[in-house]
Amino acid sequence: MKKYVSIVLLCALAGCAYIPIFGRSPTPETPVFFKQRSARLDQPALHAIQTAARYAAAQPGAPVSITGAADSSGDTAANAALSAQRAQAVAETLVADGVAVQRIHIHAIGTASAPEPQGVPAQYARRVLIQIGS
Repeated sequence: MKKYVSIVLLCALAGCAYIPIFGRSPTPETPVFFKQRSARLDQPALHAIQTAARYAAAQPGAPVSITGAADSSGDTAANAALSAQRAQAVAETLVADGVAVQRIHIHAIGTASAPEPQGVPAQYARRVLIQIGS
């Protein structure tokens, strides 16, 4: 049972789960994960951003929200700066992939305030979420 719950949680985090709630479809989110204390984009991150850019191209009028976060290692000011650097790196790559800069709204939340779900890797807090649509 634990194995099943872990797989479901990981799929949800990876954007695999797409479940309509109350007849409405949630706005798709694409997570981009980072290593601890880093804003460097690796190959999986670049692939996730490229996928989000293709989705954004298919919805040219939809806004693109980018929310950067950091884990709790380090002080508050450093985490705020790191979450902003991560969000900016993702935004710049989306623009390079063809998303109009006017559509992009960047938010940096610093240390991720939500506690990590049990069994979810610590990387959950070291992410940027790309949300396309309302």
